[in-house]
Amino acid sequence: MVDPNLEQVVQFERRRPDVQGDAHPKKLLRAIIEDGDHLAKLANQHIYSSDQFDRPTLLQLFRLAAKYEANPDRFSSSLNGQILISAFYEPSTRTRLSFESAWHRLGGDIMSITDRSTTGIAKGESLMDVAEMFNNYGDCVVLRDSQESSVREMMASLRIPIINAGNGTDEHPTQALADLYTIFKWRPDLLTDTPGKPLNLCLVGFPAKMRTVRSLLKLLCYFPEVFSSVTVVNDKGCNAMFAPGQLEQLEQFGLTVNTSDDLEQVLPKADVVYINAISWEGDSFKQYGKKYHLDASSPLKQDAIILHPLARGEELSTDLDSTHHNWYFSQARGAVFLRMALLTCLVKRAERVLDVI
Repeated sequence: MVDPNLEQVVQFERRRPDVQGDAHPKKLLRAIIEDGDHLAKLANQHIYSSDQFDRPTLLQLFRLAAKYEANPDRFSSSLNGQILISAFYEPSTRTRLSFESAWHRLGGDIMSITDRSTTGIAKGESLMDVAEMFNNYGDCVVLRDSQESSVREMMASLRIPIINAGNGTDEHPTQALADLYTIFKWRPDLLTDTPGKPLNLCLVGFPAKMRTVRSLLKLLCYFPEVFSSVTVVNDKGCNAMFAPGQLEQLEQFGLTVNTSDDLEQVLPKADVVYINAISWEGDSFKQYGKKYHLDASSPLKQDAIILHPLARGEELSTDLDSTHHNWYFSQARGAVFLRMALLTCLVKRAERVLDVI
């Protein structure tokens, strides 16, 4: 006889959850007119920095990601015959599995490296030589490395595209793409001819050290009219908070940037709260802003959403998971479809998806 208590525990639902509101991507799909010409140039580019994009390309990437997410079962063969080299020399769960899931969902094959010590690099082989070998083994490379220079070194020898999946404290451009995709999926009206009220963004983090924060701030520059203000919260003080030239770049593009060390004061006005506490430095991580945390008692706006690149620590309480503020799970889910869109473009297979209803 089946134990009724055990039977209740082992049951689960396959129904795909809606993330506390209308998270469906079709509204974003309708908000952007398809123009594949802007994606064609990605076929001859490495993905290294958020600085390399422009607004039309970003919009078309978001549209293609929304097409994939709105029709997850319709596209399964775009990358047939293509091989991804997934090289993660720094610990990763979400980013590595997200890329590999994206590639598999489109029908491609994967070779995965998760330990530098098992490669020729441990014997002293140069990254340029490794890249030369990669040219013969795959069609695209995704690299995460704790050394900021690693991606650039490999780019010098590669004849296939490489994606920077996080290089030290420098950048993490595809995470930033997923972050912005999530915001526009939540508020697609901001990209229409009749946009609603612009957003107040509260960004809890350390721009000088955190690659996710650094890359996101760069992408915000392409949409200054979407954000009425960006308030960076940290306890380091303005001078230490930003790397040289970082704040100047944001202001040059028309963003209104404020700083604060008082999260409780900023939260009641914030429409989007982006929080991170971890920065990878060297071969380990450091935590910044330990005094800042969000939980169900935090003074959030009624309709505010919370984003977090994950993995989280004490800065983001699990008691927010079941609230309408939780968009960080949608953020993680959407990253798969955003990376599907980007990978499709890099290996010159976008024409198989564009114009398909």
